[in-house]
Amino acid sequence: MNRIIVCLKQAVDVSQLKADPATRQLLIAGAPRKMSDFDKNALEEAIRIKEKVGDVEIFTLTVTFEDAKAVLREALAMGADKAYVVYDPSLKDIDTSGTAYILAEAIKKIGGFNLVLCGETSLDSFSGLVGSRLAELLNLPQISSVRKLSVNGDAVVAERALEDAIETVKAKMPALITVTREINQPRIPSLMMIMKASKKEIIAWTVADLGV
Repeated sequence: MNRIIVCLKQAVDVSQLKADPATRQLLIAGAPRKMSDFDKNALEEAIRIKEKVGDVEIFTLTVTFEDAKAVLREALAMGADKAYVVYDPSLKDIDTSGTAYILAEAIKKIGGFNLVLCGETSLDSFSGLVGSRLAELLNLPQISSVRKLSVNGDAVVAERALEDAIETVKAKMPALITVTREINQPRIPSLMMIMKASKKEIIAWTVADLGV
């Protein structure tokens, strides 16, 4: 096993949303952004796999229409080895289908991997569609809503909670996994990890760089 790609979204920080007193509409445009909590769980799980298995690269991948350096640096400080970002103003109103397509093209450009990890949904929209769409575009087996994950040779074994049962599923890698919040407690980067993150590589692409 040598590479895990973790898909990260820079999401609206819903805990800091405010409403327009006149219209009672949420003020989204100027709201603070942060790494989506579920995606942070996915990154933490990738780091834990690396700590157990060893000899693993962790790449993060973000699709955004706005500056996301803070999120990328946080991911690197947590333990990612390299951060990729597809940054383009044309992506402002992109939907889940478009996001999955851009992610798929970027992953193809990055090259070989064993696992793609995603949060089961995003903190702001809660659609839960991107992971499944991405697995379809990459023609990968997918295990969703995973709360426990282990690597067993060239396969992954995942435990997922259904409404009335606990299911254990095994899939051969490469595979795509979407994780729940219950899978782990993400670490808080130390000062040393934050300092090391400043020396790690961030690679920025536009949609044109992907040939899209």
